Amino acid sequence: MGKLFDEIPAAQISWIQRQKIFWVATAPLAEDGHVNVSPKGYEGSFHIVDNQKVWYEDLSGSGAETIAHLRDNGRITIMFVAFEGPPEIIRLFGRGTVYEFGTPEYEELLPLEKRKAGSRAVIVVDVHKVGASCGFSIPFFDYKCERMKLASLAAMMELKDISHEASCIDIPEGQPKPKGQGLKHFWEVYNLKSIDGLPALESAYNSDVTFKREEWEANREKDDESIRKKKSVENVKKEDNVVQEMRDDRMVIGFILGVTASAVVVGLRRAMEVW
Repeated sequence: MGKLFDEIPAAQISWIQRQKIFWVATAPLAEDGHVNVSPKGYEGSFHIVDNQKVWYEDLSGSGAETIAHLRDNGRITIMFVAFEGPPEIIRLFGRGTVYEFGTPEYEELLPLEKRKAGSRAVIVVDVHKVGASCGFSIPFFDYKCERMKLASLAAMMELKDISHEASCIDIPEGQPKPKGQGLKHFWEVYNLKSIDGLPALESAYNSDVTFKREEWEANREKDDESIRKKKSVENVKKEDNVVQEMRDDRMVIGFILGVTASAVVVGLRRAMEVW
């Protein structure tokens, strides 16, 4: 049976922190508005402050539904699911607040040297209810590794911003500066409104804060997007060998049993003849 708590149980905190993925659900107040569910990844992006407050680093994407919905009404649910070990589902119900890149609140939680490439906001959630349920139907999955594509793309876009801002240093104050084509431009084009037209990002794209170059030099890894085969050829051969060995063992055992049974029958016949 499911259980409800008024705060995150102490016993669940370490379990939550071990999860590799979580989901965020939000919705606008309008009846015809679109409910949104977003999967979130990257180790170290989710943080527990205490039993009633958490926050996560919101990375750039093609939309900004969560940010827009939180500005509209503040409601949010975060869900964690066990893919290994005992079954478990934990939902954190709360009210969220958005702190965009370049704001003092953002920089207090995420200094430039700690933020991830593409980080556009911090979502702080005040948790007022926690739901724990079974998750008996959730399948087992093995964790392979993190995808680096978002980090790599965001890093390249941030480097464009760094180069552009460096080229604008000599432009006299008061004169208009040309628009860059990096991450801040991406935010301005794709992250200002939700699909329902609600306002999302308000200031990050105009921030004077410069991205740090040295953070992203290492984010050049290429994802292994190959699909793992159900069984490798080597494993199939090993399994075939095991099966063949079992068959051979059964044949030997069967032969021994057959010989033994024959000897017993012959012995009984001779005993009966003598008797």
